[in-house]
Amino acid sequence: MPAVPQTAAKPSLRILLCAPRGFCAGVVRAIDAVERALEKYGAPVYVRHEIVHNKYVVESLRRKGAVFVEELDEVPDGDRPVIFSAHGVPKAVPEEAARRRLFAIDATCPLVTKVHREATVHWKRGREIVLIGHAGHPEVIGTMGQLPSDVVALVETATAARAFSPRNPEKLAYVTQTTLSIEDTAEIVAILRRRFPAIVGPHKEDICYATTNRQEAVKRVAPEVEAMIVVGAPNSSNSQRLREVAERAGCRAAALVQRAEDIDWSLFEGLASLGLTASASAPEVLVEEIIDAFATRYEVEVETVSGPQEDVFFPLPRDLRDDAAE
Repeated sequence: MPAVPQTAAKPSLRILLCAPRGFCAGVVRAIDAVERALEKYGAPVYVRHEIVHNKYVVESLRRKGAVFVEELDEVPDGDRPVIFSAHGVPKAVPEEAARRRLFAIDATCPLVTKVHREATVHWKRGREIVLIGHAGHPEVIGTMGQLPSDVVALVETATAARAFSPRNPEKLAYVTQTTLSIEDTAEIVAILRRRFPAIVGPHKEDICYATTNRQEAVKRVAPEVEAMIVVGAPNSSNSQRLREVAERAGCRAAALVQRAEDIDWSLFEGLASLGLTASASAPEVLVEEIIDAFATRYEVEVETVSGPQEDVFFPLPRDLRDDAAE
């Protein structure tokens, strides 16, 4: 009788799962807004820009009847809902919607709206505003679009902060994009404060609680593992910052991955330990998908490394609440 071939045992892999990770309250609110609008008003529901930066989420909503557009001129006249994404929009967008009498629903994250209001208050008080952020990001476009173009200066790097020349150093304020690297932002703010002691900042830092918590979780886990995977999209600022945080903490390989099918396995051969997190716009189902992919190659043991408990909740936009008509 021929010998039965023995299957080689899979190597062991310890996965340290960062917590908190994944959806933040602003993302939950934005996704719920689209789903509630579809439930309440039926398809199609138009969404200006990706509601959040995650292909899986966008495709899931598209299958349910959401139509994603980049500008309002792609939305036909009529009474179909058009939802503004979590990143916020320039002031001209709701003004155009009102002019065309579109049924607009604003799903901007309340923490982004807070930055808009701060910038507006500074402007009304006669201050020139420094916006710390990344050019071209929808949140930055939306924040800069709240005010006349000549009152907001975008500063992206420490080098730019050293070179920045305000009109009046005594009438200066700063705000920041909500999804930046904590360390990079702190460095830029320190430079601005050193150069312009009278500069006014927010009462509470603009980088959102979820960005802060997820970066701190990566900092805890990264020194304990050989490699790190961030589940997220390449056009997501908070995803990219998580990858950078892992690299700075010394991970041999830190990769941003959208789906299990995107894993470059050459980066993850012969591992004994792996860190895993998800950006604020990545659903937990994709984290589970990544774990399952590693389980086909490794004998996986998953351990959660817990940080702050998050209990932040943002209510739906008023038009979508059950009590809206009351």
